[in-house]
Amino acid sequence: MHIGKVVGNVVATRKDERLVGHKLLIVQPLSVCRGSIRPAGDTLVAIDAVGAGIGEMVVYVCGTPALRVAGSSGAPVDAAIVGIVDCVEAPAPPEE
Repeated sequence: MHIGKVVGNVVATRKDERLVGHKLLIVQPLSVCRGSIRPAGDTLVAIDAVGAGIGEMVVYVCGTPALRVAGSSGAPVDAAIVGIVDCVEAPAPPEE
């Protein structure tokens, strides 16, 4: 599982029929390091399984776990949002 921030929506009027009914969101991966949260890598498109919105921090999965979220539809999915983050507790490194 990974942490990211929803930064946008994707609207596709023409898409694989197995994606109909799935909301598509743009997610910016985040890195939690040394007590801070920072952008990490390129954005990605994920289906939303939990009703997330722009600006929310989320938990997302990629690959086979994302396919499971799509269910029996067989939708071609590579990433899926599976949780909305309420709080991240990342302790700062000890001072020397």
